[in-house]
Amino acid sequence: MLNKHTVEKIGGTSMSRFGEVMRNVIIGKRKGDELYNRIFIVSAYGGITNLLLEDKKTGAPGVFGRFAVDDPTWEQALEAVRQSMLEYNRSFVSIGLDQTAADEFVNRRIDGICDCLHDLTNLRSFGHFDHKSFLPQTRELLSAVGEAHSAFNSALILQRNGVNARFVDLTGWKVDSLPTFDEAITTAFEDIDLAKELPIVTGYVKYDEGIMTRFDRGYSEITFSKIAVLTRAHEGIIHKEYHLCTGDPKVIGADKVRIIGHTNFDIADQLSDLDMEAIHSKASKDMEQCGISIRVKNAFDPENPGTLISCDYVSPTPRVEMICGRSDVVAIEVVDPEMVSKPGYDYTLLQSFVDFRISYVTKTTNANTITHFVPSKKAPIERCIEDIKRRLPGANVYSFPAAIVSIIGTNMKIPGFLSRAAKALSDAHINTLAMVQSPRQINMQFIVHRDNFHKAQMALHKELVENVPEA
Repeated sequence: MLNKHTVEKIGGTSMSRFGEVMRNVIIGKRKGDELYNRIFIVSAYGGITNLLLEDKKTGAPGVFGRFAVDDPTWEQALEAVRQSMLEYNRSFVSIGLDQTAADEFVNRRIDGICDCLHDLTNLRSFGHFDHKSFLPQTRELLSAVGEAHSAFNSALILQRNGVNARFVDLTGWKVDSLPTFDEAITTAFEDIDLAKELPIVTGYVKYDEGIMTRFDRGYSEITFSKIAVLTRAHEGIIHKEYHLCTGDPKVIGADKVRIIGHTNFDIADQLSDLDMEAIHSKASKDMEQCGISIRVKNAFDPENPGTLISCDYVSPTPRVEMICGRSDVVAIEVVDPEMVSKPGYDYTLLQSFVDFRISYVTKTTNANTITHFVPSKKAPIERCIEDIKRRLPGANVYSFPAAIVSIIGTNMKIPGFLSRAAKALSDAHINTLAMVQSPRQINMQFIVHRDNFHKAQMALHKELVENVPEA
């Protein structure tokens, strides 16, 4: 049986506008007891994790990226993190932040990290320690400080504004024990009275397996999910700086997209596979299995109910719920006449993908050709291709850049969607390199040249969303 409280996550971009978030989301029109029976999981302020680790979009190294390759400028990079955190502190003084306490918190944590990294550098200099062995823990340490900073500040600000907020630090700062994930959460919440306290919780959790090691940059949504499941929350709510819409407002136009309103966890999986920042697939799966719905809301449009992701929803009328995709895709094409009717050919080919930890988004096949479309981000694609050539010496292996544009919906099993989509692309003078659709018909994928990525989304959205009257 689910409890009556909610677990709510606030993303980094929204956290950077915490004054608005406090007014719109956390306090709003609530008074007294209405403020409680909610748990908030917070991300680091916008840009901080990029400075600590590496830029998520460009890959430019931050503190970790420099320290990992023994670049001595890691200390300057860490100082840049400190200054950015202190600047955030100054920006929140007007809404109630105690700057002295906030600055002391930042300086204490950054000084401690700096001392730790110097100690690791000294160990490395003796030549008997492989620095690669402690890089995962270094990445964990650096990741944690961003969420600790934003959660600490948020609790202070809310307390000054009359809310009985409680800073819940799951980062394990200077704590020797390594609990399991469940133990870390359960211990932190065992003495919290949700009816009278508002927990402000770090998105990072220190536990035995390492949350960054397992989930990398998606870890705050895993924390959100784990807390929702262990506390048996009534609903999980993700507050973003935008609504979950039928298309990317920056591509399609904010005046043309529509709020989806309702969809299911199956669609959430499709979005996650396309690297859409709706909800981490592992996070959504655990909540789905426990029957906990997820609501995606716009933090700056508090009156709108947003989009509910539930277990069994299917649109009562056929419709396209989202046009989306990804352009960071490389096609790995294997052409080999020996694969015709040969059992296990795919198995041999995919061993190279497994060995280089490369997953694929979609694939196409015919009698003598198999093409996998893989994310190019951080993937050792050239090494994988060389390994494929070694395993399959009779094959010709090619690679080329591409983009995937998807049409997604819970109810698209009617004649006409596919032909209308293909015609929309043709009318826009876009050549379709490949097309993939499974019999379940919830995700049609068109492979196009990268240059046509935005143009294809606009053409499909116009035909399948804008030209369809709203229900």
